[in-house]
Amino acid sequence: MTERYDAIVVGAGVVGLAIARALSLAGKPPLIVEGESHFGSWTSSRNSEVIHAGIYYPLGSMKADLCVAGRERLYVFCAERGVAHRRTGKLVFAHDASQLPALEAIQTHARNAGVEDLRLIDAAGVRALEPALRCAGALLSPSTGIIDSHALMLALLGEAEANGAM
Repeated sequence: MTERYDAIVVGAGVVGLAIARALSLAGKPPLIVEGESHFGSWTSSRNSEVIHAGIYYPLGSMKADLCVAGRERLYVFCAERGVAHRRTGKLVFAHDASQLPALEAIQTHARNAGVEDLRLIDAAGVRALEPALRCAGALLSPSTGIIDSHALMLALLGEAEANGAM
């Protein structure tokens, strides 16, 4: 007996498993092919596990648009499935007052790219958040976070397989 598939997904990292899940949910479960003995053995197992806010990507780029839209969807996906993650926030700081205009430029760029939650905070505000950091001020990115990438891949694979992927 020969199995037939409408699609083959080559690579079982985060991207491949997300594609396999999406195809499965759309009624076109794929065959997932991975050259290693288990999923997520390459790039996906070596990433920083950061959920990026989308601060630095070029305006109007697909990367910027997908990062901003995808980060909130990722937080929801993780919360609904019990995938370990946390909105840790991130501080981009100005060592001295001469660097404060650069923070404002970053904030303007990020806002134009769709990142709406960045906040400039003064030195006292920074110390309240991180007492060991001495600086002139910072940009707070509350939507930056961290994720357990292996748990994410396991959730994606589980849903793909539950919907017919092999």
